[in-house]
Amino acid sequence: MPARRIGGVDVSAIGLGAMPLSVQGRPDERQAIGVLHTALDAGITLIDTADAYHLDAGDPGHNESLIARALAAYGGDTSDVLVATKGGHTRPDGAWALDGSPEHLRRAADASLRRLGVEAIGLYQYHRPDPDVPYEESVGALGELCDAGKVRAVGISNADPAQIRLAHGMLGERLVAVQNQFSPSFRSSLPELELCDELGLAFLPWSPLGGMGGAGALGSRHGAFHEVAGELGVSPQRVCLAWMLALSPRVVPIPGARRPVNVQDCARAASLTLSPGQLARLNAAE
Repeated sequence: MPARRIGGVDVSAIGLGAMPLSVQGRPDERQAIGVLHTALDAGITLIDTADAYHLDAGDPGHNESLIARALAAYGGDTSDVLVATKGGHTRPDGAWALDGSPEHLRRAADASLRRLGVEAIGLYQYHRPDPDVPYEESVGALGELCDAGKVRAVGISNADPAQIRLAHGMLGERLVAVQNQFSPSFRSSLPELELCDELGLAFLPWSPLGGMGGAGALGSRHGAFHEVAGELGVSPQRVCLAWMLALSPRVVPIPGARRPVNVQDCARAASLTLSPGQLARLNAAE
């Protein structure tokens, strides 16, 4: 698996978004751990999670705890695995709500530390801006967590260019990544990707296949991706991820999966080379 850089850490060029393993429609624990172990077997060393990836208030932090159990049960070396988690979303009664207050983020980080069973979180990300809390206060709390040694590096998610610049100005080298939605259907984060190139930050596309994964995630309207896939004898999902990797060396997609076979297909995108002509067609596709 080719490597890419997040801050001072090398990770696999393709990561795994673990959210589908803990939300509505999630598989049973045996299958979920199988998905995580398949990712590790395939050379994936970036696993993205969040404290809010669970069903409701009855199983807080389900995804973080699941990942901790899967890593502990894995037979191989996991010392190079970067688990990136997030705080700032809450799940009252199963709904999605926001709390970006410094007090909440400090409590959330402490709870994530306990669930993951680590001394410091490798990458801690502010999940989504809270309109009721000044952005600089939320970002400042992440900086404090980093300075206290509870997190090794900081990221922000669902941020616009102004918020990225603000966070970068406040955090400096402590800020290493931006995680925004990006896919063939959702290209409006291109300005954020270009800004990450400028600032030297990793860009982690969430929902890179345009949905929660699976064979139909790209949809038939993305004809160019299906055409290129037919030319190469691979899945359009693999073409999609290879296209993203070609956009910038800062891009590390984090596709989600509920089945081991989908993880394996995504991982193989890291070694798929697209021709200049194919890339031009995909870049122009709507």
